Amino acid sequence: MSPASGPGKATPRGRHRVLRFLRHNSLGLFFLIAFLVALAGQAVAGHAGFNNQLVTDGMAPVSLGVYLTTSDFAVDVTENWQSEYLQFFLYIFGTVWLLQRGSPESKELDKAGTESDKDQMVGEYAKEGSPRWAAATDWRGLVYSRSLGIVMGGIFLLSWLAQSITGVAAYNEQQLRQLQAPISWGAYLSSADFWSRTLQNWQSELLAVASMAILAIYLRQRGSPESKPVGASHGSTGIEGG
Repeated sequence: MSPASGPGKATPRGRHRVLRFLRHNSLGLFFLIAFLVALAGQAVAGHAGFNNQLVTDGMAPVSLGVYLTTSDFAVDVTENWQSEYLQFFLYIFGTVWLLQRGSPESKELDKAGTESDKDQMVGEYAKEGSPRWAAATDWRGLVYSRSLGIVMGGIFLLSWLAQSITGVAAYNEQQLRQLQAPISWGAYLSSADFWSRTLQNWQSELLAVASMAILAIYLRQRGSPESKPVGASHGSTGIEGG
């Protein structure tokens, strides 16, 4: 065994595999790491704000570990998650039928709808490398052909439910600090606090999607698949860069 390939030392082939993995998955890894950094930052900042409020209310501050188990932290996290997944859910299903002339975020103007089996490579038109369920002509094919939107919608509903449960817990905790009676989960669903938390996130996500769809008609980002090629005309629809 050569020194270069001894225990605890990576071989050139091993390093190549790691580098290839990082390169081939850099987009997902970047956003996952950025998410964790942002979540950690939110935890630290939220902990400081939570303790400031406790001191103001004449109570003792808590540790970061304790704060991470509070409903205040949970509701702040879940209210953002549900709005993000709502955005993707609406965008995935909306772009099946809705069009935006000149935008790379839209399908071509003559392709509105679910498209033909041949275009989608399903059923008898499935290819050798197609997912197995894409070739199925029963319920499996029906479910798989809509699986991305179904999962995004499911995550949205679950995170929205989590927001409502943690939200009422945080709200009632604040009510008790102020020597006021807590309210039921049903009452919280119709409260201003719940809908304020919900709608302030929805409006920002919907504005961002609308801005992207419209600005991408006239503006470009060279090399991005989210943009048309720099020289493409403003009226070109459904054309993405590479």
